[in-house]
Amino acid sequence: MHGSAFPCYALRMKLLLASDLHRDHAAAKSLVDRSRDVDAVVIAGDLCSMHRGLADIVEVLSGIVKPTIVVPGNAETDTELREMCFGWNASHELHGEGVEIPHPERVGEHVHFYGLGGGVPVTPFGDWSFDLTEAEAASRLEDCPHGAVLVTHSPPKGHCDTDSEGNSLGSTAILECVKRTEPRLVVSGHIHAAWGQRSKLGPTTIINAGPTGIVVDLDEL
Repeated sequence: MHGSAFPCYALRMKLLLASDLHRDHAAAKSLVDRSRDVDAVVIAGDLCSMHRGLADIVEVLSGIVKPTIVVPGNAETDTELREMCFGWNASHELHGEGVEIPHPERVGEHVHFYGLGGGVPVTPFGDWSFDLTEAEAASRLEDCPHGAVLVTHSPPKGHCDTDSEGNSLGSTAILECVKRTEPRLVVSGHIHAAWGQRSKLGPTTIINAGPTGIVVDLDEL
């Protein structure tokens, strides 16, 4: 699906953004509590640690009843995430696909979310890490529509992607997708040293969310 998917007016929807919980139950419980005051929740991957603890953290997060967009990080696979989230009716697990969420203020209208998980480019962490090459990521991002909220575990290259040693570790495939589709918002994580950082690329706001959670209003970006 390509081309503009939305009319040219500002979308007003309050989102709670998070990433990289890594089995932190206190952080997950905080998200559950804070979700009551927003319209939707976005979790940009790494709910567990090296495939351990996913069921337990999802059990806590399943207390969220607002629509919740979740992508796999590099610590869990897309298959594991879908299996663990089965039965959590509010969740939408995305990896190279999208979903439309009803707009909270405009009856009959929707906000499109598109998600891509995994570490991009391939990380140096070894076989346990769920990674994609840049080419694989580019292929999975081909159907991202114009103007969506793009949720990726890895940040776009050059934006909210610098580690503690100053290395830029983001994805060129995600960067090209942002340039091509001009998302309203990009939510990512993965690079812990960049948690809480924001960047701007044309009309697109890019946020590396982190585990404590950030509330944004799409109308104010």
